[in-house]
Amino acid sequence: MNEQDRIGAEFADAGAALETFRADPGNSAKVAELARVCADSIKGGGKILAIGNGGSCADAMHLCEELTGRYRDDRPPIPAIACADPTHLTCTANDYGFEHVFSRWVEGLGREGDVLIALSTSGNSANIVRAVEAARARSMRVGLLLGKGGGSLKGSGDFEWMAPGRTSDRIQEIHMLVLHSLVGAIERAMVDAG
Repeated sequence: MNEQDRIGAEFADAGAALETFRADPGNSAKVAELARVCADSIKGGGKILAIGNGGSCADAMHLCEELTGRYRDDRPPIPAIACADPTHLTCTANDYGFEHVFSRWVEGLGREGDVLIALSTSGNSANIVRAVEAARARSMRVGLLLGKGGGSLKGSGDFEWMAPGRTSDRIQEIHMLVLHSLVGAIERAMVDAG
C-alpha cells in the first residue's frame, strides 16, 4: 500500500467512525440538553470547567477559548476555564500525586451549579475519575466525552458520549465535533434564555 492509499484509509476510517456516531440521534440530543444546562448555569452566575490529559487537555483548552473568545459570531464571553496551568499541574502532581491534579482544581474553583466537562479516551484516567468525584461532591453537573467503552468513568456523568474508534486520534476527532457542536448550541441557548 502506498502512502496515498494509507492516508485514504485514514480518511475512510474517520468517516466510518463519524457515521457510526452520527447515526445515534441520542448523541445530538445530549449536546442540546447539556447546552441548556450550561446556559442555565451561566445565567445563574456559574461557569464551565474542562479537563483532559494530553491531546484531550488541548481539546479542553480549545473548548474554553471558543467560549471565552468567540466561535462563529460576536457575542459576550462565556465563563469557562480549562485546567491547563502548568504551575498548578506540576505543583499538585509534585505535592499530592498526578491523580489529584484535576480534583484539587475542581475543589478550589468548582461550585454548586457549575458544569464540569471531562475528556478521556480510555475512561480510566485516575485524575479524571477523582475530578468527577469532586464535582459530584459539589453538586456540579458533569459531561463526559469518552471512548473505548467508557472505562471506569462510564455511568458517572449526567451526559456521556462514547466515541467510536479503536485509537485515541479517532476518538478525539469525534470529541472535537461534540465540543464544537456544544459551543454553538450554548450560544443559541444563551440567546433563547434571554
